[in-house]
Amino acid sequence: MRILLLGEYSNVHNTLAKGLRELGHEVTVASDGDKWKDYPRDIDLSRDLDSPAGTLSFMWRLAKALPSMRGYDVVQLINPIFIELKAERIMPFYRYLRRHNRKVVMGAFGMDYYWTSVNTDIRPLRYSDFNFGDKVRQDFEATRFRDDWIGTPKQTLNEKIAMDCDGIPAGLYEYWATYNEVHTRCPDGRAIRDKMRFIPFPIVMPDIYHTGFYGGPVRIFAGISRNRSAYKGTDIMLRAARRVMEKYPDRMELRIAQGVPFDEYQQMMEGSDAILDQLYSYTPSMNSLLAMSKGIIVVGGGEPENYDILGEKDLRPIINVQPDEESVYASLEELILHPERIPQLKLQSVEYIKRHHDYIKVARLYEKFYSEL
Repeated sequence: MRILLLGEYSNVHNTLAKGLRELGHEVTVASDGDKWKDYPRDIDLSRDLDSPAGTLSFMWRLAKALPSMRGYDVVQLINPIFIELKAERIMPFYRYLRRHNRKVVMGAFGMDYYWTSVNTDIRPLRYSDFNFGDKVRQDFEATRFRDDWIGTPKQTLNEKIAMDCDGIPAGLYEYWATYNEVHTRCPDGRAIRDKMRFIPFPIVMPDIYHTGFYGGPVRIFAGISRNRSAYKGTDIMLRAARRVMEKYPDRMELRIAQGVPFDEYQQMMEGSDAILDQLYSYTPSMNSLLAMSKGIIVVGGGEPENYDILGEKDLRPIINVQPDEESVYASLEELILHPERIPQLKLQSVEYIKRHHDYIKVARLYEKFYSEL
């Protein structure tokens, strides 16, 4: 198959492309590299929003790239906002892709209208980026995302593409559970939820990973996304970690990476024993999965639903925390006071990635999904 992967989140499309190419498919990745993270791509669609010259350069490159975005068997969009344009200007590009390619699918991989509205209004999850139980989150970042997606051109765009596209792959349990609540009927008679398929995120296993613990302080790593610390709960996790480090200064070391490119981020992560990530998640995301592949323990989202949707009965490598500071504090304290647990959790982390997220295995699931559209 000829496959175009358009847009990028956290290296999902670049990694998927590697797997699909290994299976013999012709794959092109066109993206902005997920902005400052600068992931690899074949067609650069990055845009400098701070200068008129940057906008002109982006529009010229986009116009030049459009003819090469024709004739694919499958076009996969990372999100309704798959290029760096206002939502009201994207629909003509979607129609162009629809007209000149066989099938178009839209990923449920992150922030969009349904993720925002379902978890605000219906609240199928016990907690999420937008709710704690029946209580709707009112912090600045959650409110900003609601205002950005609900009752706006982004909502309209998301609804139109979801109604029209051929399929919707969901990368995490949370996104699957959210889209499963969308019963809107499409022109072909299917509900939007009927187009959905859960497919785990892909990870390339590194050549070297570390599963031992050789004494000394337990090395804890945290990555801070620009302008999203409170939204992802990193601020709370860091407060808990600093409290633990103050109480046990000889038993714990804390490393922090903030707003650095992907290659530098990976280098800073190396050698860590555990990573703090995604306080409000049920599942490990790409950042956590990458860490696990290196033999790094995740302190974050590892709810039973995550293991159930994967069919995992034995491995429990993730130190699951509830969305509050005391839960993170207690989990970190337990880990550093009992470092004998670390090698087993590291071994399970690596095995978990091999079983469920190996990029070739995931590419085969996408291959099957595409062939059944």
